[in-house]
Amino acid sequence: MNFVECHEEPIHIPGYIQSFGYLIGIDAESHSITFFSKNIEDIFKIENIELLFDKKLTDFPEVFGSVINSDIYKSLPEFTRRDNETFFDKIFLEDKQYHLSAFRSKGNIFLELEKVIVNPNKQISNKYDNFYIVENEQEIWDQLLNILSKIVNYDRMMVYKFMMDGSGKVVAEKTNDNLESYLGLHYPESDIPIQARELYLKKRKRTFSNVHSETVPLLSKTHENIDLTYSTSRGMSPIHGQYIKNSGASSSFSVSIIIDDYLWGLVTCQNSEPKHIDLEDRVQAGIFTALASNAYSSFKSKNELNYRLELNDRASRLKAEFLKYNSLFDSLIENKAEIRNFLDADGLAVVAEEKIVTDGTTPDVSAIERITKWAHENTEDSIYLSRSFLRDFGKELDLDNKSAGVVIYFVERSKNNVLIWFRKEFDEHIDWAGNPQKKIETVYQNGEQKQMVSPRTSFKIFTEDIKGNSKRWNSRNIVALQAVRDLILETSHKNYNTIKRLNDELKKVNEELDSFSYTISHDLGTPLTVMKLNAQMLLKTLNDESEKSKNKINSIIEEIDNMAEMMHDVLQLSRAKHSEIQLESLETYQTIEKIIENAKITFGTPDSEVVIKDCPEVLADKTMLHQAFLNIINNAIKYSSQQEKPRVEIEGTEEGDHVIYRISDNGIGIPQENKHKMFKIFNRMDNAKKFKGNGVGLSIVHRIMKRIGGNVDYESSKEGTTFILTFKKP
Repeated sequence: MNFVECHEEPIHIPGYIQSFGYLIGIDAESHSITFFSKNIEDIFKIENIELLFDKKLTDFPEVFGSVINSDIYKSLPEFTRRDNETFFDKIFLEDKQYHLSAFRSKGNIFLELEKVIVNPNKQISNKYDNFYIVENEQEIWDQLLNILSKIVNYDRMMVYKFMMDGSGKVVAEKTNDNLESYLGLHYPESDIPIQARELYLKKRKRTFSNVHSETVPLLSKTHENIDLTYSTSRGMSPIHGQYIKNSGASSSFSVSIIIDDYLWGLVTCQNSEPKHIDLEDRVQAGIFTALASNAYSSFKSKNELNYRLELNDRASRLKAEFLKYNSLFDSLIENKAEIRNFLDADGLAVVAEEKIVTDGTTPDVSAIERITKWAHENTEDSIYLSRSFLRDFGKELDLDNKSAGVVIYFVERSKNNVLIWFRKEFDEHIDWAGNPQKKIETVYQNGEQKQMVSPRTSFKIFTEDIKGNSKRWNSRNIVALQAVRDLILETSHKNYNTIKRLNDELKKVNEELDSFSYTISHDLGTPLTVMKLNAQMLLKTLNDESEKSKNKINSIIEEIDNMAEMMHDVLQLSRAKHSEIQLESLETYQTIEKIIENAKITFGTPDSEVVIKDCPEVLADKTMLHQAFLNIINNAIKYSSQQEKPRVEIEGTEEGDHVIYRISDNGIGIPQENKHKMFKIFNRMDNAKKFKGNGVGLSIVHRIMKRIGGNVDYESSKEGTTFILTFKKP
């Protein structure tokens, strides 16, 4: 059994037309007859209509003389070069006047006829500019219905607006006094499914003169389905016919409301009795509907322009506030209330890495964290918007009614910098014109059993209560969001340029400082050596009675040594930053062992216990590896040397893609208050004053580890210190 949904019904190729029309199809190139409606035999004297196939109208001048002599037929080669453009004329057949329409579509020229209906009581407004002096959009539609009622005068006339989900709502109405009002009622998407909406966009006027009349079949030599998309007399779907009957009507007429090439809605009319509207009146109705559509578009554009100007003014004021702060996060925090109001939201959360700051009515911090995590895992775009977030994900994320609607904007996804606007749950009640639930019925077509959607039989108001939604985020909210986004990007760019300028200045200063350090360290080496030699020679010339002078000279020599050591360390620091490196797989055991032997001699601690455990290979530069281990191991032995049992332990472990070396000692430890200056040059710990040193070694290690793609860190307590060197695994 086949199931046929409303949107699957091929309504553009019904195979028949309505009884008010007469249709002839001719080949666009040869002008030979390819199809026609059976009822043309009623207005043309044809004994055997089957003889028409593959013939031309000009082969039957006594039958089709009026058509052949019409301006339309004479002009076929010129005006039918563009598909779907319709041209009109009038002809007489046996003293009766007919409208003749012609258009070209898919290789065929359609010639359509229908009787001219004269209505002496018809009153048509000629005030075409009335729509442009109205004060609000409701007045536009009300005025349109008033004008159309003088042209077509149906029992019920409505302006029907399409919602975003394809459903519709009656936003204006004009009825006879004895009919109940449908104003404000909603209609489900299945009433006008997607393929019907596509037809409304292509063929903008549609009439169904008499739902009770018999249809007229199309005859085609090839028996193929003829596409009647642009045909005025196209036969209607039986489902649609039953729908009109169920509503108590016998005739319908509609005109598409097109705004910016988008099907905004319809003027839809219903009449209790069969009613056919003359072609000229239908065209007139289309003209007034187009005028009203243009007036509405102009009205909306004017309002939108005023809103944009107001928004720009607000954005300028907010920008001035943003620029008062040095960081984007501070700008967002200090202006969170205004940012929330930009989107008319109930609450706002500013998420910056692990920090969350809120404004207004928001869910608790744990819920915001869950929403943020969900957004990272389930969205790819920088902006996510939903008015049904609570309904869709409330149970999964354990949410309350404060987060029914959300707008999530990733300022910088990699750093977890996110803005989230919240709207509370909105008690939504929709009044439907009848129960919108689809009803399925079994029917037989051409001996085949099918299940089809059956139109509802009652249009009594059916109220639906919808939970879990917030108020809709409208187009203005989206524009406001874009304004906030642009402001953030502009502020970030400004901050970036400021930081870049400062970095460039700092880089220049550092280069000058490094150059100065290198020059001083190198060029002062010679005069210091001369000073030391002279001091040593002077010391030898003094006799034994000059002990006081000897002490002074020894003090000078010691200070010269300290200065030379400091310049050597500064030179090493400069080289650690600028020298070329060659990364390779290196063994470490022998390097560490040799450094330990020299350190025990240097610091006079032969009894220091140094335990060397596993030493896996690392990826490093040979010279820099030696320099890094030299400084860390020397410090460990030096600062533990005054313990009763000095002990140093060195161990390397492989952890994922890295090799971690831990150098632990039981020395003096590092006070917590000194943590901030651990790796800064010339900074020494408060408890290290009694040990010789100049505060450069750890700066060298820090610079070396960064250059080879590693890291240095430490852990410390009163029991000692562990330095952690992280290398890349070879």
